[in-house]
Amino acid sequence: MTSMADIVAPLAQRSIDECRTPAMAWGVVVDGSLATAGSQGEGIDENTPFRIASMTKSFTAAAVLGLRDEGVLSLDHPVADYVPELASVRGPGDSAPITLRHLLSMSAGMATDDAWADRHLDASIDFMNDVYDSGVRFAVKPGEAFEYSNLGFAMIGRVVLKVTGRRVRDHVEERLLRPLGMSNTTWDEPNTPSARPHRVQDGQTIHDGPEPLSDGEISPMGGLWSTVADLATWVSWLDEANAGRDSGTGDLRASSRREMQTMNTYLGASTLDGVAAPSGYGFGLLVRDDATLGLVAGHSGGLPGFGSQMRWLPEYGVGLIAFGNRTYTGWGGVFDDALAALQQTGGLLPREVQPAPALRAARSGINSLINGWDDALIE
Repeated sequence: MTSMADIVAPLAQRSIDECRTPAMAWGVVVDGSLATAGSQGEGIDENTPFRIASMTKSFTAAAVLGLRDEGVLSLDHPVADYVPELASVRGPGDSAPITLRHLLSMSAGMATDDAWADRHLDASIDFMNDVYDSGVRFAVKPGEAFEYSNLGFAMIGRVVLKVTGRRVRDHVEERLLRPLGMSNTTWDEPNTPSARPHRVQDGQTIHDGPEPLSDGEISPMGGLWSTVADLATWVSWLDEANAGRDSGTGDLRASSRREMQTMNTYLGASTLDGVAAPSGYGFGLLVRDDATLGLVAGHSGGLPGFGSQMRWLPEYGVGLIAFGNRTYTGWGGVFDDALAALQQTGGLLPREVQPAPALRAARSGINSLINGWDDALIE
């Protein structure tokens, strides 16, 4: 049978050629571990840090859901109840108050702001207060439709800071990165050699200066650096919840991880190979209900100098991760083709979902009772 490396490596090389990416790293996750990995570029491998941009949103969402589970905050209270300075951020007309649920699921209605937010990761609290006070633009009313907003994740960060006295990064590091052993995933630029940012200008790939922005108020939407090896751990941890398993690492219950991967906001039917399928946004993750592959969860990321993507198939326990160090490196087509090829060559096998521990214990008890049955005991 054709191996996953045989399928993915040529497609990754195609992306390098088409996108003129100086360096890249990719990996395939199978049933909870990094099964194979590849890279191109001097000193680049599965342990080389790249900036993962909007893939950070899944970490922020996981930290918020953990606080929700503990009763520290509610997803459905108006954010202005927690942070009075956010009271000026209101939708048009008779709009409903903005909640954390709106912000996490991209349904707050604030106009898409990708290019602006990408270049303001290091914004200060005072700068953001001025942004909020100056009037935020809305595309739709809160709760009415999908509208991708990085600003919404900056607001999430402010709520967490106000309620707990600590930044999102502190909760992510304490609850997620350390327990999961993701030591190469950082909010600050790594001290170890990392992929350097590039862009294409006049047909040539050149270094993308200035240096990457530091951690700031907008970082909860896209500030993390990570590696293929670390992201394999993250994907595996999120996906194990779909298989009825819980490794006990990472401070978020399995049901909340599944909640992240459940459509909260419908964004329409996306088309792949001519086949349309419903797609939506969960909490910090995009979700597609594919007619062939079943549920597909993941997220892409793009910043000046970087482009990344992670995607996994809960029905099969297979995931793909890829990084590039060129501005907005596009991996979508490569991932589409790789998953289609894996399907066609028999590289995707439905996983056997394990029953919950309580059900296994009950089954074991029943089996013991039947196997050791003694009629005398019921007389």
